[in-house]
Amino acid sequence: MRRTRQLLQGALRTLMQSKSFDEIAVQDITEAATVNRATFYDHYTDKYALLESMVAGGFHQLLHERNVSYDGSCPAAVSAVILATCDYLTGTKAGDTACQRQSAFEPLVEAAVTAAIRRVLMAGMPKSASVADLPPEVIATAASWAIYGAVKEWFNTPERPSAEYVVPRIMQLVLPMLPSATSIEASVSGHR
Repeated sequence: MRRTRQLLQGALRTLMQSKSFDEIAVQDITEAATVNRATFYDHYTDKYALLESMVAGGFHQLLHERNVSYDGSCPAAVSAVILATCDYLTGTKAGDTACQRQSAFEPLVEAAVTAAIRRVLMAGMPKSASVADLPPEVIATAASWAIYGAVKEWFNTPERPSAEYVVPRIMQLVLPMLPSATSIEASVSGHR
């Protein structure tokens, strides 16, 4: 199963070097991967699901290689997530001229990366965590979009500063959105 997904993702990645995402059909992907259409649909509902899986998988792989996780108690973990987002965006856009003409590509990348950031944040947030009486799901979603949006703006800035310069500044914006271990502890103590 993993091998088939790798074949399909590799085929899509290769096809996107010469065609825009809009021009690629499921048939093109299955031919390049040397699998049949039924096998494709056993794994993905459509080419958009394949793209989302490919992007999210790449981002999660980067986080895994760096041993990045979030447990709500360490601001350094938030910094690592932001830096990984900077590096991922830089790595996927640098030298990828085919992506510049992808009309459907950018929103899917945004959705996949923000969903991956959200999963990392949710994994480290206690279910009882809240900020401004909002549930953890809302907090993680807002923080993930804030991280991605700030990094995207940084990436699109002409003569942008280094990631090492911008990460602490983005962190200053994002940390107040996230419940800290001390605020969670105080919240839990206050509800007893």
